[in-house]
Amino acid sequence: MSRIEEEKFVQDALRTAATALARAIETVTESMRNGGRLFYVGAGSSGRIGVLDASEIPPTFGAPTHLVQGIIAGGATALHRSVEGAEDEESAGTFALGERGVKAADVVIGITASGRTPFVLGALAQTKSLGAKTILLTCNPAVAGIVDGGRSGPPTPATEFDLVITLPVGPEILAGSTRLKAGTATKVSLNVISTGAMIGLGKVRGNLMIDLHTTSTKLRHRAVRIVAEVTQRDYESARGLLEANDWNLRATLEKL
Repeated sequence: MSRIEEEKFVQDALRTAATALARAIETVTESMRNGGRLFYVGAGSSGRIGVLDASEIPPTFGAPTHLVQGIIAGGATALHRSVEGAEDEESAGTFALGERGVKAADVVIGITASGRTPFVLGALAQTKSLGAKTILLTCNPAVAGIVDGGRSGPPTPATEFDLVITLPVGPEILAGSTRLKAGTATKVSLNVISTGAMIGLGKVRGNLMIDLHTTSTKLRHRAVRIVAEVTQRDYESARGLLEANDWNLRATLEKL
């Protein structure tokens, strides 16, 4: 079966996880409304995907950089180069959460395709001890029963987490290469969760990003097009409105 044909399993997995993803959106939105933050925790590809999604939130939705944060085993170096062994210690995950001052109002999503990465499970255990919400995102259907393998001590029941999102994409076309189907399904899932939460916070009108930061030429053009579409004005008129409001898109729209 070709790589492209394999992608149909990603769509099937996302449909299977739809209810859990909706619950995750509700959990994250409620947390943020009460002053909480969202943390993604992962290792390797899973960690990079989490950092990527988190980094897109400020420019897209005008959110502060602390609102959604990505944590990857091995730190910043692991974003561009593999840091072998960084994922193997639960204590490292615990420490990473402690560094960021996670509190009870926060939500932590642990991302591990296998459902057994020690760094991630350590972070989730620390999260639970602090009274914050825990979500495990995995591609291993066995986690619906227990999380097992490669850890000292007894397996961790799925009931230890507030929510488990299972993406049953099936075996990878390259055995064990979870940057493929697992990575794609994970990326889409995080997009769904973060975008859903931002919609819940009122940062979207229809399908328009009304809180985007106009920090580049591209984003200024986009803001002008949004004003033009909402107000049915021409491009130059819409641009003039934004300039009069120091390129604050939300302020411009609220005055109309």
